[in-house]
Amino acid sequence: MLKNGFAGLALAGLLALSAIPASGAQGPEPVRKVLLQHDLPVPGWAETLVMVEIPVGAREGRHTHPGLAMVYVTEGAITLDYEGQPTKTYKAGEVFYVETGKVHEGINRGNVPARAIATFVTPKGQPMTTQVK
Repeated sequence: MLKNGFAGLALAGLLALSAIPASGAQGPEPVRKVLLQHDLPVPGWAETLVMVEIPVGAREGRHTHPGLAMVYVTEGAITLDYEGQPTKTYKAGEVFYVETGKVHEGINRGNVPARAIATFVTPKGQPMTTQVK
């Protein structure tokens, strides 16, 4: 039951992300489309499923999430700059996980758009993403 609940939380987080510019920089911006959002059977939590596209040369901007994020890269590659860990590039078919409150940023350093499906599990009513200066 808890496993399915986390997916709803992720969706809520993604919805909040779609309302916030990905970064303050000029240039191509990531695009987020919420595919599904629902409350989890765990009181106070929601799940959000989001399709993410990061254009060539774009970056999300350093940010955090109030809950969990699980990401499956479907096309291209996403370089993840993640607090406390070495920077790593994830290619199509690979997955990564972002812990609650960790500062991170997805960057497309490739020559094709990067696409991913992300699931967020977040506390209901909280913004999915908070940009970090």
